[in-house]
Amino acid sequence: MTREPFQFYSEPLPGVDTSELNGKLIVIEGPDAVGRSTQITLLRQWLEQEGHAVLDTGMARSALAGKGIKMAKQGNTLGPITMTLFYTTDFADRLENEIVPALRAGFMVLTDRYIFSIMARAAARGEDRRWIEQVAGFALVPHGVYYLRAEVETLVSRVVLGRGAFDYWESGMDLRFGPDKYESFVRYQTRLIKALDSMVEPYGFTVIDANQPVPKIFQGLQKEIGRLTPRRPKVRGRTVISP
Repeated sequence: MTREPFQFYSEPLPGVDTSELNGKLIVIEGPDAVGRSTQITLLRQWLEQEGHAVLDTGMARSALAGKGIKMAKQGNTLGPITMTLFYTTDFADRLENEIVPALRAGFMVLTDRYIFSIMARAAARGEDRRWIEQVAGFALVPHGVYYLRAEVETLVSRVVLGRGAFDYWESGMDLRFGPDKYESFVRYQTRLIKALDSMVEPYGFTVIDANQPVPKIFQGLQKEIGRLTPRRPKVRGRTVISP
C-alpha cells in the first residue's frame, strides 16, 4: 500500500500537526558495515553545499535512551525484547524532540536507520514482526527510504579491512547464531538482509547496490535524493533556490 510522506504508519504521535512540517525526511537503511554513516556524511556535505539546512540523526543518539543503550550493550545485558523496546524508546524521543522540530523548520533530515532496522533486528532474533510494527506505528512516513543492499561477503570484507574485528552485537552473539563472531556475523546479517528484503515492496524502499565502491553508491544516492530537493536554476550568473 502506497503511503504519502508525513502520514503516520498507525497511531499518530500526540500533539503533532503534520501540516506544519515543511522539510524532507530521508532514511538510509541497510545491514551493519554496509557504509550508511559514510554515505550520510557525504550526503550532508552535498546538501549543505546546495544550500539546504540539514539534520542528521541515528539510532541510540537520543537524550532519553542513548546513554542507557550504550551502557547496556557494554555489559551485554540486553535481551531481544528489551533491546527492541529500548531502541523504540530511543526512536520515539528523537522523533518528537529532534526530527519533528527540524522538519517543522524546513530542514532536510537524514536518518541513519529508522523503524525498519528495529523491525528487521527483531525479526532476525525471532520476534513477531507484526508486534513491532504496531509498537512503532507512530513513525512518520519518510519521503524516501534508500536501502543500501550488499551481500554478506561484502560486509565481511568491510569489517575485516575497516575495523579488523567483528562487533558482539552486529554478530548477533547475544543469541549465538554461530560458534564464533565470524560465523555468527554471517548468519545474523543474512537474516537481517532477508528481513529488510521483505520490506522493500510494502514500505517502498529504493534499493541501492552497496556492493559498489563508495563513490558509485554516493552517485546513486545523489541521483535519487536529487529528485526530492528543489532545483537551483541559474539567474544572471547567480544560483537561486526555487520555491
